[in-house]
Amino acid sequence: MKTKRFAILWMFAGISLLLSSCNGGTNNVDDAFEAAVETKSSGAAVATDECCCTFSGTLTEADIVGLMEMREEEKLARDVYLFFYEKYQIPVFRNISKAESTHMNAVLYLLNGYGLEDPALDAEGEFRNPLFSDLFLELTEQGSASLEEALKVGAYIEEYDIADLMKLIDETENEDIQRVYGNLLRGSTFHLKAFTGILAKMGEPYSPVIISEELFNEITSMEVNDENSGGSFTPGVCDGTGPNV
Repeated sequence: MKTKRFAILWMFAGISLLLSSCNGGTNNVDDAFEAAVETKSSGAAVATDECCCTFSGTLTEADIVGLMEMREEEKLARDVYLFFYEKYQIPVFRNISKAESTHMNAVLYLLNGYGLEDPALDAEGEFRNPLFSDLFLELTEQGSASLEEALKVGAYIEEYDIADLMKLIDETENEDIQRVYGNLLRGSTFHLKAFTGILAKMGEPYSPVIISEELFNEITSMEVNDENSGGSFTPGVCDGTGPNV
């Protein structure tokens, strides 16, 4: 029987994300490494103040804190995966890092739309929040031991993201945030499935560290048929009919 939280995860599966971008479309990249799981990823597009919608929903202090943290949390994932791609030259890290850039842009879109300051720093591996600075150093060190450890770090990061997104969705009543987080959550489940699928092909089973065993099993047993499972970020509109992320 599916848990309430897992139902939250998939209640957004068919919802389109209200996003737009100034700088053109995306290029989907097929990740077929070891044929473990196909994860489609997009190229990065930068949202700016000149091309964002203005949202009129109500934000609580907790909503604002959550947006600030999620912007840097998605950057953490991107920066760690870029670090591992540079070290191991394995396509899954390159492809999912591009999807994480898309996730960063999705959160930035909300920050811009609500007139909030962007906390993300430009340099890779640098963060305003010391929690993410510490995590970047810890996780890149752990994953530098071997490719298997790097893939386990990837799975851990996606667990971390899934748990945080579920919590934030549960706690907010803002529909703009719910739509965006719901789509980010969906992407993170595909990323988790990709990392653990590759580990399984390598004979390295992975056990969840953050989410429950039940939820983990439900995610990893799902079939992936979505054309945008890694996320896409293309020019769109502000009426909720934009593409998935």
